[in-house]
Amino acid sequence: MKQIDMGDFAIGDKNGFVLIAGPCVLENEESALDTADYLRKLTARLKIPYIFKASYDKANRTSINSYRGPGAEKGLAILQKIKEETGVLLLSDVHRFEEIDQASTVLDIMQVPAFLCRQTDFIVEVAKKARVVNVKKGQFLAPGDVANIITKAKSAGNENIMITERGTSFGYNNLVFDVRALPIVRDMGYPVIFDATHAVQLPGGAGTASGGERAMVEYLARAAVAAGVDGIFLEVHRNPEMALCDGANSLYLDYLEELLTTLKQIDELVKGKYNKG
Repeated sequence: MKQIDMGDFAIGDKNGFVLIAGPCVLENEESALDTADYLRKLTARLKIPYIFKASYDKANRTSINSYRGPGAEKGLAILQKIKEETGVLLLSDVHRFEEIDQASTVLDIMQVPAFLCRQTDFIVEVAKKARVVNVKKGQFLAPGDVANIITKAKSAGNENIMITERGTSFGYNNLVFDVRALPIVRDMGYPVIFDATHAVQLPGGAGTASGGERAMVEYLARAAVAAGVDGIFLEVHRNPEMALCDGANSLYLDYLEELLTTLKQIDELVKGKYNKG
């Protein structure tokens, strides 16, 4: 399997899972820095590799009136400051061709959103500029369809490719996660990330916003790690009830230590690194 070198750690093969986590969208500089620093310290203590995630512009919100974020220019400046002050690696999604060059100078991983995962020219352009490209598998794709996404990204000369699974939509404001998707996609030879918080999202379930089933996150995350996934993707917030985006499926920061401790124990057992002592 392809291993992706991130400097202090690698993603893929039998390496321990990486945590990709942060708020759904940048709300302000202060809260984003606070979250990044909290997660950096927590994951350092638990010895889990960590990448900070937050969107600077959510172009795929349910309603035209939904909060989208500070935009590319201001948002990327905030992300750059987070990197400088905390030393964390950064992941964010790009939605427009016009953002790609600027985003590539700040982000360690550039993400192609699920609804753009079939857009050939966009995937190729991101892969040309990104150090690492993470493509979210669309809710409308079968796991086997991911092979075509990988071929498109590789055509740009980039082998640092990750695929993120986040469930399948059958309509009626719901997603279903089939754990079989993880080994099917992983057998294609590239690291697979499981988006545990978006997998419990209820798209458009609140009429002008998406709903979610936060209580189900831990169960799906445990199943994904037991299946040997290479990373877990979580959206988190100090107070999800007040979050400006995806609060219904975001986790409380205070809950993370217990969950991550359990996930690490499962990961080590599955990958043959468990130490009973």
